[in-house]
Amino acid sequence: MKIKCPKCKGLAELASDFSFVKCGNCDLDMTYGEYVKFVAHNDVTYSDILGDYTGTTAGQSAGTLDEWD
Repeated sequence: MKIKCPKCKGLAELASDFSFVKCGNCDLDMTYGEYVKFVAHNDVTYSDILGDYTGTTAGQSAGTLDEWD
């Protein structure tokens, strides 16, 4: 399945079993879980949506990708 690459905004390939995301334009190659974390951390639109599942985030920062486990 084709999806938007979070790095170059080109077309990336999402495996049918959701195991990986690869982009031939910028050589992005990561697991789907890493992709979700990357997008959530770097795109405020998705960070806000994910915030709906965490309850209140008042007084908290997003942290770094290394802190997202």
